Amino acid sequence: MEITSQCVVALTWTLKDTLGEVLDVLDEPAEFLVGGKDLLPVIEAALQGYANGASVQLQIEPEQAFGDFNDQLLFLEPRHLFPADLQTGLTMEGSALPAGCHPDAPKDTLYTITDIYPDHVVLDGNHPLAGIAIRISLKVEAVREATDEEIERGSCGTGFFNLQVGAADERGDEDDLPSDRTLH
Repeated sequence: MEITSQCVVALTWTLKDTLGEVLDVLDEPAEFLVGGKDLLPVIEAALQGYANGASVQLQIEPEQAFGDFNDQLLFLEPRHLFPADLQTGLTMEGSALPAGCHPDAPKDTLYTITDIYPDHVVLDGNHPLAGIAIRISLKVEAVREATDEEIERGSCGTGFFNLQVGAADERGDEDDLPSDRTLH
């Protein structure tokens, strides 16, 4: 079966930056709904017409993927507002930020604790790959028809590429939030 809109594709990949540093590896196939909200549009377009066993190499610019780095999504917050056991790398929904945090911090954003200082905590609302051009080597492990439920939901439940809390993606759909900020 060839990849077309409204089918499910099982993929593995290696994701690198433009210097060749490996950023992410997906060894076990994961299923994505093509024509839904699981994949970036540039990846969906590149996969069209391929079948099981195909390999596809892409370079994806920031504006096609996770956007440019936005320094307006960095917030320096008082340390005393956060729990004592706070650790770097943890994520927090904007709607769950402690009272007293910057009032302009968007509530529909997922923040990563990037630095903890004695008096301050740095919150970063950018996607971890924002501002980075990426090279992705995809392997098509399987292709099948999508179920009616998957089509209705617009997803196979693998929202690896969508990390904003409750934000509408380019198609206007609501995203399901993964439990962490890694790609898988």
